Amino acid sequence: MKSKPTEDEIWAIIGLIKISKARYRTLQCLRNENLMPTEISKRTRLTPAQVSLALRDLKKLKIVRCMNENVRKGRIYHCTQLGEHIMEILDETGYKP
Repeated sequence: MKSKPTEDEIWAIIGLIKISKARYRTLQCLRNENLMPTEISKRTRLTPAQVSLALRDLKKLKIVRCMNENVRKGRIYHCTQLGEHIMEILDETGYKP
């Protein structure tokens, strides 16, 4: 994906978020804080495996970023500007999973 996604790409991402409660909850959790996967799991009541898969998908979409990719344990994730934009659109459309 280019540095600035097109409107079609944004809506494709929104579709992928809406079909997965794990992706939505993970992104929602990272919206205001930088967190480790275990913290996300506890707050969202998702299993660690669900959070791991959601983070992998969200990283591919460039809506979350790992702040310390080079460490094996204690990775911290952060919502990108694109992730914030996606969440704003979901809020504006009244989406509630």
